[in-house]
Amino acid sequence: MTDRQATVLRSERLELRPIDPAAAADLSNGGDGGFTWAPGGPYEGTRDACTMIASAVLSGVFDPDWGTYAVVRSVDGVAVGGIGFHGPPSEGSTEIGYDLADSARGNGYATEAARAVCAHALARDGVEAVVAHTEPGNTASQAVVGRVGFVRDGEGENGLFRFILRRV
Repeated sequence: MTDRQATVLRSERLELRPIDPAAAADLSNGGDGGFTWAPGGPYEGTRDACTMIASAVLSGVFDPDWGTYAVVRSVDGVAVGGIGFHGPPSEGSTEIGYDLADSARGNGYATEAARAVCAHALARDGVEAVVAHTEPGNTASQAVVGRVGFVRDGEGENGLFRFILRRV
């Protein structure tokens, strides 16, 4: 484990603030992790990701560069969702996941946040691709990855649709 902090990523309207191990532990136990959340947040996927962070910390393999971020609106400091990596890159690729509070959907936040984390990942040496999976019926999430530039790449585990964004 490391005491390093991941970088805050910024986009036009958002700050992607790293969720540190203490905040992750709080979020995984039903807390707010020190963030002010939009109504309906944090969503289940963010809490699940925080549980994975807590597990990685306990096993000594947590790498803050490949963790989870709170998606925070710059204008008011309210967290509207979570986005992050399913772990460090392996064999030249890394996987992302994201979710938004119901009250924040339809504003382009997921697309903006996904562009930021994908750019961050693809700028790193050894990362040639970013992968995302969606439920077959989750057309909103499929639209997000499409706007970011991902292309459908078959099916992944459990019948999920697999999308890939390659370094240009």
